[in-house]
Amino acid sequence: MTPATHHSTLFLAVRRLRAPLITLIVIFAISVLGLTLAPGIDGRQMSFFHAFYFISYTATTIGFGEIPLTFSEQQRLWVTVCIYMAVVGWAYTIGSLFALLQDHTFQNAIATERFARQVRRIHEPFYLVCGYGETGRLVCKALDRLGERAVVVERNPDKAGEQELHGYVTDMPCLAADASLPETLRFAGLTNRHCRGVLALTDDDNTNLAIAISARLLAPKLPAMCRASSSEVAANMASFGTRHIINPYAKFAEYLALALHAPNSYHLLTWLTGIPGSAIERHRDPPRGKWVLCGYGSFGRGIVKAFDREDVPVTIIDRDAPDGDGHRVVRGDGTGAATLERANIGHAVGIVASTGNDIDNLSIAVTAREINPDLFVILRMNAYANHALFDAFESDVTVVPSEIIGHECLAVLTTPLLEPFLKEIAERNDSWSATLLTRLTDRFGWHVPAVWSVRLNLQRAPALYRHLMRNGNSVRLGELLRDPHDRAHELPAAVLYLHRDDDDHIVCPDADELIRPGDRLLMVGLPAARADFALTVGNGHTLDYVLTGADRPGGWVWEWLADRRRRTPDAG
Repeated sequence: MTPATHHSTLFLAVRRLRAPLITLIVIFAISVLGLTLAPGIDGRQMSFFHAFYFISYTATTIGFGEIPLTFSEQQRLWVTVCIYMAVVGWAYTIGSLFALLQDHTFQNAIATERFARQVRRIHEPFYLVCGYGETGRLVCKALDRLGERAVVVERNPDKAGEQELHGYVTDMPCLAADASLPETLRFAGLTNRHCRGVLALTDDDNTNLAIAISARLLAPKLPAMCRASSSEVAANMASFGTRHIINPYAKFAEYLALALHAPNSYHLLTWLTGIPGSAIERHRDPPRGKWVLCGYGSFGRGIVKAFDREDVPVTIIDRDAPDGDGHRVVRGDGTGAATLERANIGHAVGIVASTGNDIDNLSIAVTAREINPDLFVILRMNAYANHALFDAFESDVTVVPSEIIGHECLAVLTTPLLEPFLKEIAERNDSWSATLLTRLTDRFGWHVPAVWSVRLNLQRAPALYRHLMRNGNSVRLGELLRDPHDRAHELPAAVLYLHRDDDDHIVCPDADELIRPGDRLLMVGLPAARADFALTVGNGHTLDYVLTGADRPGGWVWEWLADRRRRTPDAG
């Protein structure tokens, strides 16, 4: 469905009401003309002005009065005819108007015009979210919690209508339209200068592919996050330069491989990329040994490849798996104990329930746990509506595709420096990650912290930038990380990554590291620390207090008075 413009909405209304409006005009014209031709009591005819005035307030049922003189019998007869003609004309017109207001096409045109007007009125950065399913809702909720704005496009009108029921703090315009159409994306603000990124999160790979192409051609500098469920679509997206492609099953396979050989790195990654404010519970690490996988679809194949990379043996249970790519295959349904026993579940260390049916996955997990209570269970949850059932079953890991995609989108779009830091984590040994994880969680707890990036330039950190550019001043990183309200205390934040334009990047820089103008910092800490750090680098008085302890008066008048008092000698 193509969005309608203001002109097309007006044209549609005029076209639908053309016949009744013409009918009404003709009735008025005939009524006025007839009244001017009918002779009055004294033989004089009524003027056009008086006839038009009389018909205007009589035919619109405002009132009735014989003006300017008492009517003759002929005039009264004609007025009677005019009254009935006007009733018919107005009934036809009002009926047509009600039919127009109930017309789905016209309602969509009005909603589209209202949506476009809301988008035009946004004068602050926002993200364009295409698809308001489970993933879209999760992303919008997280963006709202972070104080970011979003514009939503969803094809399903029922899902689009749900957006207004979720009580977001910020206003999120939502349009029920096909996001694969370039014109829809234009209406939603793809080419708007305030748009900071587009997220293609629909459950249709072809729609996401179309969005990726539109974003690449219409807004090539705009970062795009695109969901892809198949490797073929992902390869197609990558062929024309889509920057960030997320396959939730492939991404979890990477996480699983990381958890098998570096569990502390995996826990550090999940702690940093979770939804801010949510609690992360450290579960037991996936054991090495024989595993059983039920369901050899796209998700199952990715898991098997992860096991192969880590040299972990796996047995596949599937009704119609072709050959298992060299692995042992047990034909059957994993929900039955007999099939699980044929897969030697009693001697396995873990099981992955990866079918496309949530009830089957729960049945597989329950049956397997009854046979082998020590199993490490990985459950795939396809529909978030079933989360109550999955919460009731204590699995070790629950795979929720919408959460994987949402976490990845937020990490890349809202905190660009987090992606290179996560790559550094994957390349480090597990003992390094264990040390860093312990240091951070001991300080900030296991609730997901605030993670943000800041560039130390004139726009983002004006006070610090001017200080560094003035007479070669130098500032050490540790000096900045003081509480602006009481510099005797340390700011509840830490710098994880320091990025410089000359490719001099430092992971977990020391407190003695000298800061340079233009540096980019990846920071982690309590939510209040973000505002406090922004105050330090943005306000000259606060920066002076943090660096020197001098609490100078604010405002140029008070500074002038203080400076004059220092220069004036004592009277005595």
